[in-house]
Amino acid sequence: MDIGEELPHAPRLKDVETWVFDLDNTLYPPSSNLFEQIDVRIGAFLQEFLDLGATDARTLQKQYFRDYGTTLHGLIQNHGTDARAFLDFVHDIDFSLIPADPDLAQAIEKLPGRKIIFTNADVFYSNRVMARIGVSELFDGIFDIEAADFVPKPHMTTYQRMLATHDIDPHTAVLVDDLPKNLIPAAALGMTTVWMRNDHWTESEAPTRLAEFDHVVDHLADWLNGIG
Repeated sequence: MDIGEELPHAPRLKDVETWVFDLDNTLYPPSSNLFEQIDVRIGAFLQEFLDLGATDARTLQKQYFRDYGTTLHGLIQNHGTDARAFLDFVHDIDFSLIPADPDLAQAIEKLPGRKIIFTNADVFYSNRVMARIGVSELFDGIFDIEAADFVPKPHMTTYQRMLATHDIDPHTAVLVDDLPKNLIPAAALGMTTVWMRNDHWTESEAPTRLAEFDHVVDHLADWLNGIG
């Protein structure tokens, strides 16, 4: 599918009032390798906090991510982990790998309506990422994992809380996300869905889910600039 190609059922975007963007691997390229750094830090946290060897820590990390949506949510549910301590530890990474993206900043700035970040990360981390990209002043709010009471996407209650917190009508809102599973609840609520396709995540359900997405995009700035 070409950059910005719409699926046959894609709704028009002229009436959008609120643009909701995922952060990681959506507003910056996966090649920045932030997740690889975070992945290592999570493993180190599990080894220290739960006194696990590297192999057992890795197994538990992936099990919690699969079963709970984030490793942190699994740690909170099963071990009473201090979320702030976890987030501070795993986000102690090198943000300089994120490139500035003036083309994306210009495209977002031109969009009519409000712009919201919707992320499974926290505000402190989000602000550092946004500053590197060059979009810090362009967003009207951030709905982060703390605002979600540490219940991550794709839990439906988190989407409902995000919409209520920012007084968003889902029928006049767009969600842009790189994870197909994160778009399914948004579609069910009536939001227009944009899959920011990249090579970082290989999800077996993605090809069969295409009929459920309104837009599939390979280059976000180009697609946003093409909206008229």
